Amino acid sequence: MINQRMYELGSEPSAIRELFAYGQARKAEIGEDNVFDFSIGNPSVPAPEAVKRAILDVMEQPPAQVHGYTPSQGAPSVRAAVAASLNRRFDTSYEGANIYMTCGAAASLSICFNAVGNPGDEFIVISPYFPEYKVWIENAGCNCIEVPARRDDFQMNIEAIEGAITPKTKAIVINSPNNPVGSVYPECDLIELANALRRKQDEFGTTIYIIADEPYREIVYGNVRVPFVPPIYENTLVCYSYSKSLSLPGERIGYILVPNTMPDWEHTFNAVCGAGRALGFVCAPSLLQYVIERCVDEPSDVEAYAKNREALYGGLTKLGYECVAPQGAFYLWVRALEPDAQAFAEAAKAHELLLVPSNSFGVEGWLRVSYCVAHETIVNSMPAFAELMREYQTR
Repeated sequence: MINQRMYELGSEPSAIRELFAYGQARKAEIGEDNVFDFSIGNPSVPAPEAVKRAILDVMEQPPAQVHGYTPSQGAPSVRAAVAASLNRRFDTSYEGANIYMTCGAAASLSICFNAVGNPGDEFIVISPYFPEYKVWIENAGCNCIEVPARRDDFQMNIEAIEGAITPKTKAIVINSPNNPVGSVYPECDLIELANALRRKQDEFGTTIYIIADEPYREIVYGNVRVPFVPPIYENTLVCYSYSKSLSLPGERIGYILVPNTMPDWEHTFNAVCGAGRALGFVCAPSLLQYVIERCVDEPSDVEAYAKNREALYGGLTKLGYECVAPQGAFYLWVRALEPDAQAFAEAAKAHELLLVPSNSFGVEGWLRVSYCVAHETIVNSMPAFAELMREYQTR
């Protein structure tokens, strides 16, 4: 007999990827230019030229090094390069021993949930949240506890978070810049959160972690700054991916940082190694590890996303849509024109607009519109959005 839970996950795929697959099929039917696909966070900005040069350079190295196994935690030189980059950027004193190389943020998060969580433990997520968090938390035998963000600005509701903490709480997952809203959590709120967690640790005699999911760290707009969490709260694990910053989503390369400022960090790092072993997430792709070593300080190209953000936010608000101006990432959070976001997303399909309903993100009545697309897609989609608005206005 097969695992029923795994069957359910496989037969009911991610709403995002299901819509993306629909878009691929639709484009094949009527042409790519006739479908306005805002479904998935697939960066439209090409990977930096430095990445191509690094790949070619690595390929000139001995094949046994390029394609052979590295140690389970990652190549020592790569881990050291990542730690040195963090030290330059955040005035820290990490070493390679604090870094575990992974197959992207999905692997990083899965490893962390399994490393610190025991069956029955609770992980708090802030809704709206990336839906796979719940899948990975429950696969670790733990419970996903949803705490709504403030509805006026979609920032953290610290009082509600503190009220949701129980003796079973193992961690809170924070994602800043946030997918799907684009919120960036300010330092003052993170300090307040850290103090709340310390109060609860003292009350219950437990350790409560922050798991910081940071694949969008470099993608911010204007003068927005993304605070680095470990100096604010000692029990922080950082999960990072180069999927967005270097436009390498299909390459699946990232890391976990276990800061040496965490009490008994070696113990936690060994649990990370054990979870990676148990899950089969050992020895991240060697070629990509060595590419990252050469590109670890390569800046992200945010200009195209900023241009798209301005065009989409400006265009939709001018048409009368209610939108949350994103501070980071490359998603626009748009209120549906009816309470049922799923029904509204289906109505949008008739205009070849592929929008992700908010239901799978843990809230109702909104849509995520991914603007990491060609600028022309946004410009050309405006008549379809206008027609969709007129359709609802005349109902």
